[in-house]
Amino acid sequence: MGGARLGVLGGSGLYAMDGLEEVREIQVDTPYGPPSDTLRLGRIDDLEVVFLARHGRHHSYTPTEVPYRANLWALRSLGVRWVLSVSAVGSLQEQYRPLDMMVPDQFIDRTHQRPLSFFGGGVVAHVTAADPYCPVLSRLLADVGDSLMPPGRQLHRGGTYLCMEGPAFSTRAESELYRSWGCGVIGMTNHTEARLAREAEMAYATLAMVTDYDCWHQEHASVTVELVIDNLRANAALAQQIVRQAAARVGELRPASSAHHALRHALMTPAEHVPAETRRRVDLFTSPYWGPYPD
Repeated sequence: MGGARLGVLGGSGLYAMDGLEEVREIQVDTPYGPPSDTLRLGRIDDLEVVFLARHGRHHSYTPTEVPYRANLWALRSLGVRWVLSVSAVGSLQEQYRPLDMMVPDQFIDRTHQRPLSFFGGGVVAHVTAADPYCPVLSRLLADVGDSLMPPGRQLHRGGTYLCMEGPAFSTRAESELYRSWGCGVIGMTNHTEARLAREAEMAYATLAMVTDYDCWHQEHASVTVELVIDNLRANAALAQQIVRQAAARVGELRPASSAHHALRHALMTPAEHVPAETRRRVDLFTSPYWGPYPD
Protein backbone atom coordinates (compact mmCIF):
# COMPACT_ATOMS: atom_id res chain seq x y z
CA MET A 1 0.00 0.00 0.00
CA GLY A 2 3.03 2.26 -0.24
CA GLY A 3 1.75 4.35 -3.17
CA ALA A 4 -1.95 4.06 -2.37
CA ARG A 5 -4.12 7.13 -2.00
CA LEU A 6 -6.93 8.17 0.33
CA GLY A 7 -10.34 9.11 -1.06
CA VAL A 8 -12.66 11.56 0.69
CA LEU A 9 -16.34 11.68 -0.23
CA GLY A 10 -17.94 14.94 0.87
CA GLY A 11 -21.67 14.91 1.51
CA SER A 12 -24.28 17.58 2.15
CA GLY A 13 -22.50 20.68 3.45
CA LEU A 14 -19.00 19.47 2.55
CA TYR A 15 -18.34 20.34 -1.08
CA ALA A 16 -14.61 21.00 -0.80
CA MET A 17 -11.76 19.90 1.45
CA ASP A 18 -9.57 22.27 3.41
CA GLY A 19 -5.87 21.63 3.86
CA LEU A 20 -5.14 20.02 0.51
CA GLU A 21 -1.88 21.19 -1.06
CA GLU A 22 -0.79 21.05 -4.70
CA VAL A 23 -4.39 20.58 -5.83
CA ARG A 24 -5.26 19.70 -9.40
CA GLU A 25 -8.58 18.67 -10.89
CA ILE A 26 -8.94 15.41 -12.79
CA GLN A 27 -11.77 14.32 -15.06
CA VAL A 28 -12.18 10.54 -15.08
CA ASP A 29 -14.13 8.60 -17.71
CA THR A 30 -15.64 5.42 -16.28
CA PRO A 31 -17.55 2.44 -17.69
CA TYR A 32 -20.49 3.67 -15.60
CA GLY A 33 -20.64 7.22 -16.95
CA PRO A 34 -19.24 10.42 -15.45
CA PRO A 35 -18.71 10.83 -11.68
CA SER A 36 -20.58 13.46 -9.69
CA ASP A 37 -17.87 16.05 -10.34
CA THR A 38 -14.23 16.38 -11.26
CA LEU A 39 -11.95 14.75 -8.72
CA ARG A 40 -9.53 16.97 -6.83
CA LEU A 41 -6.13 15.42 -6.21
CA GLY A 42 -3.90 17.01 -3.61
CA ARG A 43 -1.58 16.19 -0.75
CA ILE A 44 -1.77 16.14 3.03
CA ASP A 45 1.72 15.68 4.44
CA ASP A 46 3.09 12.60 2.62
CA LEU A 47 -0.29 11.20 1.56
CA GLU A 48 -2.01 11.91 -1.75
CA VAL A 49 -5.73 12.54 -1.24
CA VAL A 50 -8.54 12.47 -3.81
CA PHE A 51 -11.64 14.51 -2.91
CA LEU A 52 -15.02 14.11 -4.59
CA ALA A 53 -18.26 15.95 -3.78
CA ARG A 54 -20.86 13.18 -3.70
CA HIS A 55 -23.75 15.38 -4.83
CA GLY A 56 -21.58 17.60 -7.05
CA ARG A 57 -20.02 20.85 -5.84
CA HIS A 58 -23.32 22.68 -6.40
CA HIS A 59 -25.44 19.87 -4.89
CA SER A 60 -26.99 18.86 -8.21
CA TYR A 61 -27.76 15.16 -7.57
CA THR A 62 -30.48 13.72 -5.38
CA PRO A 63 -29.39 10.71 -3.27
CA THR A 64 -30.94 8.40 -5.87
CA GLU A 65 -29.28 10.20 -8.79
CA VAL A 66 -25.74 10.13 -7.38
CA PRO A 67 -23.66 8.04 -9.82
CA TYR A 68 -22.29 5.78 -7.09
CA ARG A 69 -20.63 3.22 -9.36
CA ALA A 70 -18.90 5.91 -11.41
CA ASN A 71 -17.73 7.66 -8.23
CA LEU A 72 -16.22 4.56 -6.63
CA TRP A 73 -14.75 3.27 -9.91
CA ALA A 74 -13.11 6.68 -10.48
CA LEU A 75 -11.57 6.69 -6.99
CA ARG A 76 -10.20 3.17 -7.41
CA SER A 77 -8.81 4.02 -10.85
CA LEU A 78 -6.76 6.78 -9.22
CA GLY A 79 -5.18 4.36 -6.76
CA VAL A 80 -7.45 4.99 -3.77
CA ARG A 81 -7.45 2.14 -1.21
CA TRP A 82 -8.98 3.95 1.80
CA VAL A 83 -12.19 6.01 1.69
CA LEU A 84 -13.42 8.43 4.34
CA SER A 85 -17.06 9.39 3.80
CA VAL A 86 -18.70 12.41 5.44
CA SER A 87 -22.51 12.23 5.64
CA ALA A 88 -25.31 14.24 7.18
CA VAL A 89 -27.77 12.11 9.16
CA GLY A 90 -30.84 12.36 11.35
CA SER A 91 -30.96 10.82 14.81
CA LEU A 92 -33.27 7.91 15.60
CA GLN A 93 -32.35 7.62 19.30
CA GLU A 94 -32.28 10.12 22.14
CA GLN A 95 -28.56 9.70 22.85
CA TYR A 96 -27.52 10.81 19.35
CA ARG A 97 -28.04 14.53 19.75
CA PRO A 98 -27.95 17.17 17.03
CA LEU A 99 -24.31 18.25 16.44
CA ASP A 100 -23.04 14.89 17.75
CA MET A 101 -21.22 12.60 15.36
CA MET A 102 -21.19 8.84 14.84
CA VAL A 103 -18.79 6.39 13.23
CA PRO A 104 -21.23 3.58 12.34
CA ASP A 105 -20.32 -0.09 12.14
CA GLN A 106 -23.53 -1.47 10.56
CA PHE A 107 -26.22 -0.44 8.11
CA ILE A 108 -29.68 -1.51 6.98
CA ASP A 109 -30.68 -0.90 3.38
CA ARG A 110 -34.13 0.50 2.62
CA THR A 111 -33.33 1.80 -0.87
CA HIS A 112 -34.95 0.33 -3.97
CA GLN A 113 -33.87 2.33 -7.03
CA ARG A 114 -30.08 1.91 -7.12
CA PRO A 115 -27.54 -0.43 -8.68
CA LEU A 116 -25.66 -2.00 -5.77
CA SER A 117 -22.89 -3.92 -7.53
CA PHE A 118 -20.22 -3.64 -10.17
CA PHE A 119 -20.91 -7.25 -11.09
CA GLY A 120 -23.59 -8.87 -13.25
CA GLY A 121 -23.80 -9.04 -17.01
CA GLY A 122 -22.14 -12.44 -17.10
CA VAL A 123 -19.93 -12.27 -14.01
CA VAL A 124 -20.92 -13.11 -10.43
CA ALA A 125 -19.12 -12.09 -7.23
CA HIS A 126 -20.29 -12.41 -3.62
CA VAL A 127 -18.23 -10.27 -1.22
CA THR A 128 -18.47 -10.59 2.55
CA ALA A 129 -20.39 -7.68 4.07
CA ALA A 130 -20.99 -8.84 7.65
CA ASP A 131 -18.91 -5.87 8.82
CA PRO A 132 -19.60 -3.37 6.03
CA TYR A 133 -17.42 -0.59 7.43
CA CYS A 134 -13.71 -1.29 7.79
CA PRO A 135 -13.09 -1.76 11.55
CA VAL A 136 -9.46 -0.59 11.31
CA LEU A 137 -10.22 2.61 9.42
CA SER A 138 -13.32 3.29 11.52
CA ARG A 139 -11.30 3.00 14.73
CA LEU A 140 -8.70 5.42 13.40
CA LEU A 141 -11.41 7.90 12.40
CA ALA A 142 -13.18 7.60 15.77
CA ASP A 143 -9.94 8.08 17.71
CA VAL A 144 -9.21 11.29 15.83
CA GLY A 145 -12.79 12.50 16.15
CA ASP A 146 -12.87 11.82 19.88
CA SER A 147 -9.78 13.95 20.41
CA LEU A 148 -11.33 16.93 18.59
CA MET A 149 -14.93 16.99 19.87
CA PRO A 150 -15.66 20.20 21.81
CA PRO A 151 -17.36 20.14 25.23
CA GLY A 152 -21.04 19.29 25.06
CA ARG A 153 -20.75 17.29 21.85
CA GLN A 154 -20.02 13.59 21.56
CA LEU A 155 -18.60 11.17 19.01
CA HIS A 156 -20.35 7.79 19.17
CA ARG A 157 -18.42 4.65 18.25
CA GLY A 158 -20.51 2.09 16.40
CA GLY A 159 -24.21 2.00 15.68
CA THR A 160 -26.51 1.22 12.78
CA TYR A 161 -27.05 3.59 9.85
CA LEU A 162 -30.47 3.17 8.20
CA CYS A 163 -30.20 4.09 4.52
CA MET A 164 -33.50 5.27 3.01
CA GLU A 165 -34.16 6.16 -0.62
CA GLY A 166 -35.13 9.81 -0.22
CA PRO A 167 -35.20 12.54 -1.25
CA ALA A 168 -38.13 13.23 1.10
CA PHE A 169 -37.54 12.72 4.83
CA SER A 170 -39.28 9.92 6.77
CA THR A 171 -42.89 9.69 7.80
CA ARG A 172 -43.42 9.37 11.55
CA ALA A 173 -44.51 5.74 11.08
CA GLU A 174 -41.30 4.95 9.19
CA SER A 175 -39.20 6.73 11.79
CA GLU A 176 -40.80 4.74 14.62
CA LEU A 177 -40.31 1.50 12.68
CA TYR A 178 -36.58 2.17 12.24
CA ARG A 179 -36.28 3.09 15.92
CA SER A 180 -37.88 -0.23 16.86
CA TRP A 181 -35.17 -1.99 14.83
CA GLY A 182 -32.51 -0.38 16.99
CA CYS A 183 -31.14 1.89 14.26
CA GLY A 184 -29.13 4.85 15.48
CA VAL A 185 -29.12 7.31 12.59
CA ILE A 186 -30.79 7.70 9.22
CA GLY A 187 -29.35 8.92 5.94
CA MET A 188 -29.71 8.49 2.19
CA THR A 189 -26.31 7.58 0.72
CA ASN A 190 -23.93 5.55 2.83
CA HIS A 191 -24.85 1.93 2.36
CA THR A 192 -24.62 2.17 -1.44
CA GLU A 193 -21.04 3.47 -1.23
CA ALA A 194 -20.04 0.95 1.42
CA ARG A 195 -21.15 -2.01 -0.70
CA LEU A 196 -19.41 -0.74 -3.82
CA ALA A 197 -16.24 0.16 -1.94
CA ARG A 198 -16.03 -3.41 -0.63
CA GLU A 199 -16.34 -4.82 -4.16
CA ALA A 200 -13.65 -2.37 -5.31
CA GLU A 201 -11.38 -3.56 -2.46
CA MET A 202 -11.24 -0.18 -0.72
CA ALA A 203 -11.44 0.19 3.07
CA TYR A 204 -14.43 2.43 3.87
CA ALA A 205 -15.41 4.37 7.00
CA THR A 206 -17.99 7.08 7.66
CA LEU A 207 -18.18 10.20 9.77
CA ALA A 208 -21.93 10.69 10.23
CA MET A 209 -22.87 14.23 11.30
CA VAL A 210 -26.15 14.43 13.23
CA THR A 211 -28.18 17.42 12.07
CA ASP A 212 -31.54 16.78 13.76
CA TYR A 213 -33.80 14.34 15.53
CA ASP A 214 -35.84 12.59 12.88
CA CYS A 215 -39.58 13.33 13.03
CA TRP A 216 -40.22 10.72 15.78
CA HIS A 217 -39.20 13.14 18.57
CA GLN A 218 -42.33 14.76 20.00
CA GLU A 219 -40.45 17.47 21.91
CA HIS A 220 -38.60 18.73 18.83
CA ALA A 221 -39.98 20.25 15.67
CA SER A 222 -40.20 17.94 12.67
CA VAL A 223 -37.11 18.06 10.53
CA THR A 224 -36.97 21.08 8.23
CA VAL A 225 -34.50 22.01 5.54
CA GLU A 226 -33.65 25.19 7.49
CA LEU A 227 -32.74 23.21 10.61
CA VAL A 228 -30.65 20.75 8.64
CA ILE A 229 -28.75 23.49 6.82
CA ASP A 230 -28.02 25.42 10.04
CA ASN A 231 -26.61 22.33 11.74
CA LEU A 232 -24.72 21.31 8.60
CA ARG A 233 -22.88 24.60 8.72
CA ALA A 234 -22.13 24.15 12.41
CA ASN A 235 -20.75 20.66 11.76
CA ALA A 236 -18.74 21.46 8.64
CA ALA A 237 -15.73 23.13 10.27
CA LEU A 238 -15.31 20.34 12.80
CA ALA A 239 -15.72 17.66 10.14
CA GLN A 240 -12.98 19.32 8.09
CA GLN A 241 -10.61 19.16 11.07
CA ILE A 242 -11.41 15.52 11.78
CA VAL A 243 -10.95 14.42 8.18
CA ARG A 244 -7.74 16.44 7.83
CA GLN A 245 -6.16 14.82 10.89
CA ALA A 246 -7.52 11.36 10.04
CA ALA A 247 -5.93 11.69 6.60
CA ALA A 248 -2.61 12.50 8.22
CA ARG A 249 -2.92 9.37 10.40
CA VAL A 250 -3.72 7.21 7.38
CA GLY A 251 -0.59 8.61 5.75
CA GLU A 252 1.50 7.64 8.77
CA LEU A 253 0.04 4.17 9.32
CA ARG A 254 -1.18 3.11 5.87
CA PRO A 255 -3.39 0.55 7.64
CA ALA A 256 -3.98 -2.88 6.14
CA SER A 257 -7.61 -3.95 5.81
CA SER A 258 -9.39 -7.17 4.95
CA ALA A 259 -11.32 -5.06 2.44
CA HIS A 260 -8.14 -4.82 0.36
CA HIS A 261 -8.60 -8.51 -0.57
CA ALA A 262 -12.40 -8.72 -0.62
CA LEU A 263 -12.54 -10.38 -4.04
CA ARG A 264 -9.97 -13.06 -3.30
CA HIS A 265 -12.60 -15.76 -2.70
CA ALA A 266 -15.65 -13.89 -4.04
CA LEU A 267 -15.38 -14.34 -7.82
CA MET A 268 -17.65 -17.19 -8.84
CA THR A 269 -17.52 -17.08 -12.64
CA PRO A 270 -14.43 -18.49 -14.39
CA ALA A 271 -12.64 -15.70 -16.21
CA GLU A 272 -12.79 -17.46 -19.56
CA HIS A 273 -16.60 -17.51 -19.40
CA VAL A 274 -17.04 -13.76 -18.74
CA PRO A 275 -18.22 -11.74 -21.77
CA ALA A 276 -15.49 -9.47 -23.15
CA GLU A 277 -17.39 -6.22 -22.52
CA THR A 278 -18.09 -7.19 -18.90
CA ARG A 279 -14.50 -8.32 -18.39
CA ARG A 280 -13.21 -4.92 -19.53
CA ARG A 281 -15.61 -3.13 -17.21
CA VAL A 282 -14.50 -5.00 -14.07
CA ASP A 283 -10.85 -5.44 -15.02
CA LEU A 284 -9.86 -2.66 -12.61
CA PHE A 285 -10.91 -4.91 -9.71
CA THR A 286 -10.37 -8.42 -11.07
CA SER A 287 -6.93 -8.14 -12.71
CA PRO A 288 -5.07 -9.15 -9.50
CA TYR A 289 -6.90 -12.50 -9.66
CA TRP A 290 -7.48 -13.08 -13.35
CA GLY A 291 -4.62 -11.08 -14.82
CA PRO A 292 -5.16 -7.96 -16.98
CA TYR A 293 -7.71 -8.30 -19.73
CA PRO A 294 -5.80 -8.52 -23.04
CA ASP A 295 -6.56 -5.54 -25.31
